[in-house]
Amino acid sequence: MEIAVLIVVSIAVVILVSALSHRTPFPAPLLLVVLGLAGSFLPGVPDVDLSADIVLFGFLPPLLYSAALNTSLIDFHKNARPIALLSVGLVIATTLTVGLVAWWLLPIQPAAALALGAVVSPPDAVAATAIARRVGMPRRVVTILQGESLVNDATALVALRTAIAAIGGSVTVLEVGLDFALAAVGGIAVGVVVAFVTGKVRKRIDDEITDTAVSLLTPFVSYLTAEQFHFSGILAVVFTGLILGHKTHLMQSAPSRIFERNNWSTIDFLLENAVFLLIGLQVREILEATASSALSTSQVVGACVSVTLTVMVVRVLWVFPATYLPRLIPAVRAKDPLPPWTFPAAVSWAGMRGVVTLAAAFVLPPETPHREVLVLIALVVVGVTLLLQGATLPWVLRHLGLSGPDPGEDALQVASVNQRASSAGLRRLDEITTDGNRDDVIERVRRRSGERSDAMWERLGSSDETPSQEYARLRIEMIAAEREELLRLRDQGLVHDDVLRQVFAAIDIEETVLGNVESVTLETRNDELTSPPLHTGCEHLADRSDTPTPNTPDGCEECLAEGLDWVHLRLCMSCGHVGCCDSSVGKHASHHYADRSHPVVRSFEPGEAWRWCFVDERLG
Repeated sequence: MEIAVLIVVSIAVVILVSALSHRTPFPAPLLLVVLGLAGSFLPGVPDVDLSADIVLFGFLPPLLYSAALNTSLIDFHKNARPIALLSVGLVIATTLTVGLVAWWLLPIQPAAALALGAVVSPPDAVAATAIARRVGMPRRVVTILQGESLVNDATALVALRTAIAAIGGSVTVLEVGLDFALAAVGGIAVGVVVAFVTGKVRKRIDDEITDTAVSLLTPFVSYLTAEQFHFSGILAVVFTGLILGHKTHLMQSAPSRIFERNNWSTIDFLLENAVFLLIGLQVREILEATASSALSTSQVVGACVSVTLTVMVVRVLWVFPATYLPRLIPAVRAKDPLPPWTFPAAVSWAGMRGVVTLAAAFVLPPETPHREVLVLIALVVVGVTLLLQGATLPWVLRHLGLSGPDPGEDALQVASVNQRASSAGLRRLDEITTDGNRDDVIERVRRRSGERSDAMWERLGSSDETPSQEYARLRIEMIAAEREELLRLRDQGLVHDDVLRQVFAAIDIEETVLGNVESVTLETRNDELTSPPLHTGCEHLADRSDTPTPNTPDGCEECLAEGLDWVHLRLCMSCGHVGCCDSSVGKHASHHYADRSHPVVRSFEPGEAWRWCFVDERLG
């Protein structure tokens, strides 16, 4: 009963702190660590035994799998060099350096010192993604950090396993290398096989609940299969998730993807936040165990401070050379130009340790000399990096001049991609249309496709409320009235519940889609875009860089003549014609292109400089 109460209270605390964190400048993970630390000293709070098995099997596989599902396999491949240098090279460098420092400061054998180095070497996937989501980072920096944190745990745990084997005996450098290669290659192979088999199975499942249940089971199957053969279970889980995430649109239906995404979001929220609370709750137990150590207080404090500083300094000393030295090779530099120094600076400071480090510390055998001190050192490294680096990361990013992806530029790209997808759909409609199809149905399909594309372009203008948002607002009010009537019918028992559930489900889906349209903020639409967001190979865009004088600077030429209203304006780059967008009644910009074949228009809205090519459907 005590365990059940603890679980319920922990979940309630996680939900409450996460909700309150939105009103503070600190991310929820940091607040939960502090709260757990304080709670561990309160009377009546039971000791929490965060065993290695619970973390390595209960927490790590689902968290890594979910993160891998949402990581682009293409971006992962594009950034394979920096990810490998961090997740393998930096982990090994940190393991060796910390091992030397610990061996010099503490009366322990070299193998135990290297084991400590392996324990504290990997930055945590949960910490990196949780902090990055809150503070906002350049997209490539986030990709590199996520890729690093997905793979580095495997490197560290293989190194730890080798060091532990050396504590009770001896191993050679050749054995270490072979063990690492076998664990890595075997883990990747298992991940690929599990992804292949799971993909085949899920293609045959047409029920979203069963499909999601298989998804929830997949990381544990992948992890256990790899560990059964003494391969890296973590790498198996990561590559299973990367491959299945890449193939999701080929093997799942849309309802299954939505259902799976919502379920994993809930699991992520509970697990990753509970992890940070549990880290804090470990403090009292670890300190009490350290009190019985034969080492002096000065030795323990000196080792904690020295190892923590070593972990942080080694990351800085590694990241900058690893960023710039490979680019001395002309072929590398041609494909991947030198980034600004602020990028490696951000990566250097985003080295928060987390639950994997603490769990790995508990893997140390009980007979390890001064084990309780080594566990305390791991806890201090986790606490200092989480609280110091995590809390100051927003300040560091601001002073480096770094921020997350520009929402205005993203909105432009969404509109551009949506336009091309819509055009492909309309071309397909023309191919499959026959004389037997009703004209009103064809027109309805065309109109619906155009509305979705128009809604994306409307986001870029300066109107307080676009037509799509006005439609969404009015339709949501209608749905509220519809739902009230359905509830009245339900309460009076006039319609069977199974029938009502189908109707409720349909309007819930519609309301969700409408809510996404209505939630677009004015900040996103009004972002100043003073330079082209995309660089394309479109010759029409390249030929028309000079902005002509607008024929009618006060508005759309035809709308002014006809007395019509417009939503947004477009300027023809060939003749200076000002026409209204496709969300407007007249659609005069598109009609002008149809009549005159002038390929490029420019936004004629204040603060916007993007251009659109009608011929190639490219943004520039």
